[in-house]
This record gives sequence, structure tokens and C-alpha cells, in this order.
Amino acid sequence: MARIDYLNDQISRAERLAKMIADELTAARLRAFAAECRAELAETEQRGDFAGLRVRAV
Repeated sequence: MARIDYLNDQISRAERLAKMIADELTAARLRAFAAECRAELAETEQRGDFAGLRVRAV
């Protein structure tokens, strides 16, 4: 699984669980984790690093 796919999957799972859980502290931690994954995803996409391979602009 490519890193981008993994991050997107983790974001989806964390956000879905945060909506379903009753404990606010746990929900906040899940939302924070999703935000961390989004930041890493944006950084990965920005530098063009997909599936561990650096992609050169042509």
C-alpha cells in the first residue's frame, strides 16, 4: 500500500471513529491524529514523494 493510500485510509478511519465515539477526549485525540495525517499527506504530495519514490517534474 502506498503511503498516500495509507494516510488517506487512516484519516477516514479516525474521522469516522471520532464521530461515533461518546468520549470527548478520545474523539479529540482521533481528530488530532487525523490532522497529523493530513499534514503529512500534504507534505508528501507537495514534495512529490509517492509510494516511497521521488517523482521528478518533467
